[in-house]
Amino acid sequence: MDKTITLINEKMTQYRWTICALLFFATTINYMDRQVLSLLQPRLSAEFGWTNNDYANIVSVFSFVYAMAMLFAGRIIDWLGTKKGYAWSIAIWSAGACMHALAHLLPGHSVLGFSAARTVLAVGEGGNFPAAIKTTAEYFPKKDRAFATGIFNSGSNVGAILAPITVPIIADKWGWEWAFILIGALGFIWMIAWLFLYEVPALNKRVNKAEMAYIESDSNVEVVPAEDSKKESFTYMQCLRHKQTWAFAVGKFMTDGVWWFFLFWLPAYLKAQYNMEGLAISIPLAVLYTMSSFGSVFGGAFPAYFIKKGYNPYAGRMKAMLIIAVFPLVVLLAPIFGSLSYWVPVVLIGIGTAAHQAWSANIFSTVGDMFPKKAIATITGIGGMAGGIGSVFINKGAGEIFDYYQSIGSIETGYAILFVFCAIAYMIAWGIMKLLVPKFKPITNL
Repeated sequence: MDKTITLINEKMTQYRWTICALLFFATTINYMDRQVLSLLQPRLSAEFGWTNNDYANIVSVFSFVYAMAMLFAGRIIDWLGTKKGYAWSIAIWSAGACMHALAHLLPGHSVLGFSAARTVLAVGEGGNFPAAIKTTAEYFPKKDRAFATGIFNSGSNVGAILAPITVPIIADKWGWEWAFILIGALGFIWMIAWLFLYEVPALNKRVNKAEMAYIESDSNVEVVPAEDSKKESFTYMQCLRHKQTWAFAVGKFMTDGVWWFFLFWLPAYLKAQYNMEGLAISIPLAVLYTMSSFGSVFGGAFPAYFIKKGYNPYAGRMKAMLIIAVFPLVVLLAPIFGSLSYWVPVVLIGIGTAAHQAWSANIFSTVGDMFPKKAIATITGIGGMAGGIGSVFINKGAGEIFDYYQSIGSIETGYAILFVFCAIAYMIAWGIMKLLVPKFKPITNL
C-alpha cells in the first residue's frame, strides 16, 4: 500500500511531462499538416502542370505569411494566455489544412487556390512554437527547458516520419484530397485534450506542491501566479533595443530556411535525381527524420554536460551549439557522392537535419535564458518571423535556380548550390550570435 502511494505521488510530481507530451503531439500534427503538400508535389505538379517556380511560389506564400503570423502570434499568445492562444492556433491551422482539399475548385488557378489554403495554415501554425516555448517556460525550470524543448520539438521529426508513410497510402486509396482532410482533422482532436488538461501550474490542481517547488527551483525564479501576468505591457521596440533579441532573430533567419528547404524540397529532389515518388520515398524519408528526432532529443540534453562543468545555461548552450554547427558540413558531400546511391544523400542530409533539430532545441531555449516569462512568446515570435523570412528567400530562390538548371539539363547543379548554403549556414549564424551576445546577460527591464 505504501509503495502504491509512493508511486502515485511520483507520478503526480511528473505532470509537467504530460504537458510536454501534449506539446510533442501538437508539433507532430503541425509538421504532418505542413508536409502533406510536399509529399504530393510530384502528383499535383503533374495534375496541374506546375513548374518548380509555381511550387516555390506556393511554398513562399506559406513561409511569408508564417513569418508575419509568428510575429503577431507571439504577442497575441502573451495577451490571450497559453491555453486560449494555443487552442485558437491549432483550430485555425487545422481548418487551413483541410481547405487544401478544395484548392483545385478554382479552374485554371490551382496555384492561387493552394496559396490561399497555405495562407490559413500559416496563420494558425505561426502560434505553435511561441505557445509551446511559453508553456515550457511555465512548467520547467531553466535547467530542464532545452531537454523539454528537444522532446516536444522532436514531434516535428515524428510528424515528418509519419507523413510520408500515411499520406501516399491515403492518396492512393481515397484520393489526394482526403490526405489533407484526414491529417488536418487530427488537430481538432488535440484541441479537446489541450482544453481539458492544460492550466498554468499555479492554478492546475493536478500539480502538487512538490512539483510546483521544482518548477520554481531556479535561483531568482520568476513566479507566474496566474494568467493575469500576461497582461503586463511592453512594446516591440523595447524588445528590439536589446542585442539578445537580434541574436536570436539572426540565428533563426540563417537556419530555419535550411530545415524548411529540406522539408519542402526533398521529395522533389528524390523525384528529380532518382525518379522516386509516392511510397518509394517513404522509407528513405522515415529514416532521415528518425535520425533528426535523435538530434532533437540528445541535442536538447547536450548543454547539460557543460552546465554541470560550471558554465551558466547560456554559455553552456552556446558551447554546445558551436559543436552542433559543425555537423551540417557533411551535407557538402551529398552531391559529390550522390551518384553511388540515393542512400548517400539521405544519410548525409539526415545528419544535417539531426544537427538542425539539436540547434533548434537550444536556440529556442536561449530565449528562456535571457528574457522574462512575460515576453517569451513575443520574442519567440520575432525570431520565428525572421526564420520565416529566411525561408522565403531560400525556397523562392530554390524554385528559380531549379527551373534554370533544369532548362539547361543540369538540375543536380541547382541542388548542389542549395546544399552548400545549407551546410555552412549554422557556422555563420553562430558567429553572428556570439558577436552580438558574447556573454550571458539576462534582460530585466522589459
